[in-house]
Amino acid sequence: MLLDEAIEEFFLARMPKKHSPHTLAAYRRDLDTITAELAAVLGRPRAEVTVASLDVRALRRAFASIAHQSEATIARTWSTWNQLFSFLVAEQVVPGSPMAAVEKPRLPRSRPKAIAGDDSVERLLRSAARGRQGARDPWPERDFAVIVTLLTCGLRLSELLSLTIRSIDGPAGDRVVGVRGKGNKERTVPLEPEVESILVEYLESRLRRFPGRLAANAALFVDNKNQPLQRGGLQYLVEQLYREAGIRTSVPRGALVHALRHTFATSLARNGASGIELQRLLGHESLATTQRYIDASAREVRAAARANDAYVTLRAMESEQA
Repeated sequence: MLLDEAIEEFFLARMPKKHSPHTLAAYRRDLDTITAELAAVLGRPRAEVTVASLDVRALRRAFASIAHQSEATIARTWSTWNQLFSFLVAEQVVPGSPMAAVEKPRLPRSRPKAIAGDDSVERLLRSAARGRQGARDPWPERDFAVIVTLLTCGLRLSELLSLTIRSIDGPAGDRVVGVRGKGNKERTVPLEPEVESILVEYLESRLRRFPGRLAANAALFVDNKNQPLQRGGLQYLVEQLYREAGIRTSVPRGALVHALRHTFATSLARNGASGIELQRLLGHESLATTQRYIDASAREVRAAARANDAYVTLRAMESEQA
C-alpha cells in the first residue's frame, strides 16, 4: 500500500470522531512533514513511498531531520505517526508499529501560564470596560464582552470563536454557555448574571451597528465588519487590551488568549474548586486516578465558577455604576 493511500484511509477512519478542522489540519501537517522527509531519505518521489518501506532506520532519519524544531512539536508529530501506525496495525496492513524504536522527546511538566500580578485581572477588566483608546473604530461593548467571557468561562481560543447566539442557553439568572471543545466534546459553563448583562449590552450594541435579526446560528462574536471574529483578530484584540491595561509584561511568554484560560483555572483552584469541578468547567478529558470517580452536582459546579476573582471585580464595578 502506498503511504499516501494509507494516510487517506487513516483520515477516513477518524471521521466519526468529528475532529475540529484545526485538529485535522495539525494531523495533516505532521504527516506531511515526515512523509516529505521519508521521500528524501528513501530517495524516491513521495507518490512512490510505500508503507512497507517505512522501517525503523528510515523513520529515525526522518525524525532526525526535524530535530531543530521544538520538543513539543516533535512530540506531537511523533504522537500523530504513532496513531497512524496503530491504525495500520489494527487494519492488518503492518504486523507491528516501529514507533516504539523512534525516540520521543520527554516534555517537562508545564506550569500554568496565568497572568501574573494580584491586580492584573482587575486592571484588565476595568480597562476593557473603557475600551481601546487608540482604536480607529472603538467597540468597547464587544471588547469587554470578549474578555469577560474568556475570564469567566475559561474557554480555549477555538471554543470562543465557535460560539453562536444559540450557545447561550437557559432561563434568565440561570444561563449557561454551551461549548464544543477538543475531540468535539460538549460541556456547559455557568453564566452568572453579571456576565449575562454584559453579553446583552454587547448584543444590543451590535444591533445598533448592524440592524437586523440575529440568527441563532450566527457567530456570537464578530469583527467591526460584522464578520465572525477570526483567530488573528481575537489575538490582536486581546494583546491590545493587555497593553491598554498596562499588563502586557505580566502575561507569560507565548500565551495570549490561553493566558486567560489559565488565569480562570488558577483562580478557581486557589478559591477551593475541586479537581472534578475544574475538569468539568475546563473540558479536560481525565483526572488523576484517585479523583476519577468523584462527581459534583450542577450547583457545586456553579458555585465553583462563582468563586472567580473576575466576578468580584465585576460586582464591584456594577455597584459603582448603581
